[in-house]
Amino acid sequence: MARVLTGIQSSGKPHLGNILGAIKPAIALTKNEDNESYIFIADFHSLTTIKDPVARIDNVNAVAAAWLAFGLDINRSVFYRQSRIPQVTELTWYLSCFTPYPMLANAHSFKDKSDRLSDVNAGLFTYPVLMAADILLYGADLVPVGKDQLQHLEISRDIANTFNHRIGEELLKVPEARISNEVMIIPGTDGQKMSKSYNNYIDIFLPEKQLKKNVNTIITDSTPLEEPKDPDVCNVYKLYKLIANEDQTLDLREKYLAGNFGFGHAKKELLELILDTYKNEREQFNYYMNNLPDLESKLMAGEEKAREEADQLLATLRKRLGFG
Repeated sequence: MARVLTGIQSSGKPHLGNILGAIKPAIALTKNEDNESYIFIADFHSLTTIKDPVARIDNVNAVAAAWLAFGLDINRSVFYRQSRIPQVTELTWYLSCFTPYPMLANAHSFKDKSDRLSDVNAGLFTYPVLMAADILLYGADLVPVGKDQLQHLEISRDIANTFNHRIGEELLKVPEARISNEVMIIPGTDGQKMSKSYNNYIDIFLPEKQLKKNVNTIITDSTPLEEPKDPDVCNVYKLYKLIANEDQTLDLREKYLAGNFGFGHAKKELLELILDTYKNEREQFNYYMNNLPDLESKLMAGEEKAREEADQLLATLRKRLGFG
């Protein structure tokens, strides 16, 4: 049985890109009886950028509610908040003392901001070590990652190998990356990759009127209403076909090519598709956000299991490092 570990940051409410690119694929993996799944909310990681405690709590609740709304079965997976497992910070310190400075200096999360060092905090610099601790603490076999995250997984592997070599014992399991060539790049409202940092995302959990405004921000060209349009270069169509079935996609494509079909019509069809496709998920999300004790109980159940697992590894490491 393979242990699969997936984490998602609590930097905001999950958007359509998070759902299609991370949450739904991870939930599909949990349904494979050959897998043992650990799903966590990376709220420690969010502290590198978000300092407001109220915002962090709201974000954590929204992320948890989204996972549950899309059908995460907590009886088939260990679902927990990273911050409720303090053992991960202890392991982070141990691993930090075996991690060479150049490895962290070459990490994308640091290099992308290295020309603005005043904006870089120590947490951002050591981000890859905390990520490694997230993975190594539970002996994960497989870690699903996008290509933009592959370097951090490789750093985790390097840290595990270095630690094992220096200790002279294979105490940390070296994880493998799971990369799918079919991983979707979800376009945002401006055509770039959908991202909170670009503020170009679709929030499917908004009330209907606000969701309509959100969908209407999708950038389109100025092709007149009566003229045929190329669906393959339209952001509305690109988003639509990621959600729709084959018949729905073909129908919309034919409307684009026939003419007398405006981008406003296309946006209306996308809105209706989102409302119809995710009707149950929107209802479930609102239920959990309005019933936080139920949400809390589901998280606490997973956190108890995660702490038990973490304690087993740390007991061994403490003894081996001379802290037992």
